[in-house]
Amino acid sequence: MTRDEDLKRRWEEVQQKLSTQFAEGELLELDAIIYLIGVQELGQLHRRFKKDQKIDLMHIAVCRLLEPYGYYEFDYFDDDGWPHYKVLDKLPNLKAGEQAIMMKEAVVNYFLEKDFIA
Repeated sequence: MTRDEDLKRRWEEVQQKLSTQFAEGELLELDAIIYLIGVQELGQLHRRFKKDQKIDLMHIAVCRLLEPYGYYEFDYFDDDGWPHYKVLDKLPNLKAGEQAIMMKEAVVNYFLEKDFIA
């Protein structure tokens, strides 16, 4: 199996499992999965978030997802328990499709690390 095929299979597995668990089977898109990762990383699972907090949660997720790639590094938790990251390296200029592939790969790696998929 090629790297692309492996990524596609694993992405679909993540997408299907999370969709079943959180969206009653309706297929979750990348942004929704990034949001769920942000909530997971914050650790405040049963809380309602305001619109600006949802954007912050997605930022937390992106930082966490791209940390293994050397773009971000965890810095500290603030008094409210929100994680903060510092920028280590500028993100590359990628086309939209390339960005999506990079983020899907990072999401797959995150869920492999969490033993959510095999």
